[in-house]
Amino acid sequence: MSSDARTDPPPLTGLKVLELGQLIGGPFAGKVLGDFGAEVIKIEPPGQGDPLRNWRLLRNGTSVWWQIQSRNKRSVTLDLRQPEAQDIARRLAAEADVLIENFRPGVLEDWGLGWKELSALNPGLVMLRISGYGQTGPYRDRPGFGVIGEAMGGLRHLSGEPGRLPVRVGVSIGDTLAALHGVIGILLALYHRKVNGGAGQMIDVALYEAVFNCMESLLSEYSAAGVIREPAGSALPGIAPSNAYPCSDGHVLIAGNGDSIFRRLMETIGRQDLAQDTALADNEGRVARAAQLDEAIGAWTRLRRVEEVLGTLQAVRVPCGRVYSARDIAEDPQYRARGMIQTVTTRDGDMLEVPGIIPQLSLSPGGIRHPAPRLGEDTEAVLASLGIEGERLSALRGARIV
Repeated sequence: MSSDARTDPPPLTGLKVLELGQLIGGPFAGKVLGDFGAEVIKIEPPGQGDPLRNWRLLRNGTSVWWQIQSRNKRSVTLDLRQPEAQDIARRLAAEADVLIENFRPGVLEDWGLGWKELSALNPGLVMLRISGYGQTGPYRDRPGFGVIGEAMGGLRHLSGEPGRLPVRVGVSIGDTLAALHGVIGILLALYHRKVNGGAGQMIDVALYEAVFNCMESLLSEYSAAGVIREPAGSALPGIAPSNAYPCSDGHVLIAGNGDSIFRRLMETIGRQDLAQDTALADNEGRVARAAQLDEAIGAWTRLRRVEEVLGTLQAVRVPCGRVYSARDIAEDPQYRARGMIQTVTTRDGDMLEVPGIIPQLSLSPGGIRHPAPRLGEDTEAVLASLGIEGERLSALRGARIV
């Protein structure tokens, strides 16, 4: 990235975002927009705030996850169950470009903050709604978390070893996929509004649909041939060889599924017979003999340490890698060279390493402009911008609305 590019403003500078969501899906979408310059005002309930503040590892009483998810945001406390707080939220929505929420369908409508009400106040508003099953359909009113979306979307059925209990990905991947689809929807809607002269619109993202959209040919294989894909452990069915292989001190991942890559891999492990076998010249032939190929590769890796396997295969341009832990990530020079690990100072003065900004833009990159806020620290400033201050603000605080 050139030094000149760093002088350009982030691409979403000037975009006003109101975030009403909690925990993961909605706030992750807000984080992405904030990373690229949007002004994100996060509404939190008074007292405890977003539950994510207290999830997983805490430092000085606050989750370190919070420091990632809520960077570049401002915190305003409002009890949205109260009519006066709902009126303040409507006034903020009237000035916003984007509103993000991930409540159960119908909750915002009960508060007078649904799409019908807000779009009437602000015809240009883009409203992202993330929920378990979407705003319509027979499952609309069911509670749904990311783990349920992962199961309904088809991911859980494929995870794990054959014949064993399905396992989950170790992160909230369903929520994150929904958030990323939501961000895509927001950008599409903003483009339509600006370039095509369109009005604002609602973006309806269901957790299970976001997962389902990433399931490749799962449904089409069933439609075409009645094939129901089953869990395959570390292998990828229909593509070979591509698997995790044991070494004398750990495991490596090897993807030798390109035609020329496969030949180089076989020659490197001393299996010229397989490299020259015309039946293995393409993926279809290799898939039919995937077990044989995995056995041959595993026989070679078992006699070697991870570093030796990686060095040998990288020298002949065969894609391979170790299984990274948090320590591996923190110590890896590639992460450092690309700015994927950044150090921030939290509101409590602690130094903390956090993930960097992705995607990387060459002319108008995003950045971490300020750390995650303390609960309600921006309430007075934001409400003052609406003309609410002094005795009026004190009265609202006394009524536990803010």
